[in-house]
Amino acid sequence: MKIVEPFDQQTLEAISRVLGDTEKGLTGSEINHFLDTCEIPNVAPLATKWVRIYNAFAEYQNKNQNGNGVIGFIHNAMKPVRYTDRKDIFEWRREKLNYALSFVGLELGNDGKLRRVVKATNIDEALKRANRLKAKLEERNVHQDVLKFCRAELVEENYFHAVLEATKSIADKIREKSGLKNDGADLVTGAFALGRDVNPILAINNLITETEQGEQRAFLNLLIGLFGMFRNPTAHEPKIKWNVSEEDALDILTIASLVHRKLDKAYSCRSYRSI
Repeated sequence: MKIVEPFDQQTLEAISRVLGDTEKGLTGSEINHFLDTCEIPNVAPLATKWVRIYNAFAEYQNKNQNGNGVIGFIHNAMKPVRYTDRKDIFEWRREKLNYALSFVGLELGNDGKLRRVVKATNIDEALKRANRLKAKLEERNVHQDVLKFCRAELVEENYFHAVLEATKSIADKIREKSGLKNDGADLVTGAFALGRDVNPILAINNLITETEQGEQRAFLNLLIGLFGMFRNPTAHEPKIKWNVSEEDALDILTIASLVHRKLDKAYSCRSYRSI
């Protein structure tokens, strides 16, 4: 692992308070396990949870003069597989950690991995932008699964990451409901394609009439277009080349809201009557 500079005291405390939160933080046994896994001495085993984490992190950094142990602890604690039935807890911890990490140029992705980002210098402006975006989307009554991406660390510079994470959430929901593992056009085609010799895995209506089957095909094309136009460029192009304005973000996230509502009502369909 590449050597990471030690975290400052304020960042260590903020991270520790999130991971050791009384209600939504790690359990005492989880803290002990992750400290042991990362070979970080548990120097204050009788302290409150967040203090136990903070003291262990501080002792590790003082001895090793790097932040690698802290990074390892976060990666272990935030592995998505640990949150299969607790996605709300994962998102809460990730959001709170990212507030603290944004000031040192780090961001925890929904894959549970840390990556480098531009350092935040003024969270107030980012919060204003995030709150403004959320308020405008609430006026449109957008889906709750979209609103959660209106966070300060996602809209600090522009709305690039809010759009990216929202479109990724659509793929996650399709995979969850269909059981498929692929992504993009292959994912949506595998889940929703239908024809005389092809049965879709998921259906958004009864698929009985020609109109209903046409709606299914149109929804498939909408998804392919959404991934092709927004997910793929934002996932593969450098951020500086893809400037998403607030107006664009509002429209894209509203489309994402429509898709989420359709997906919520989609059901498993292994057969249908072809017209």
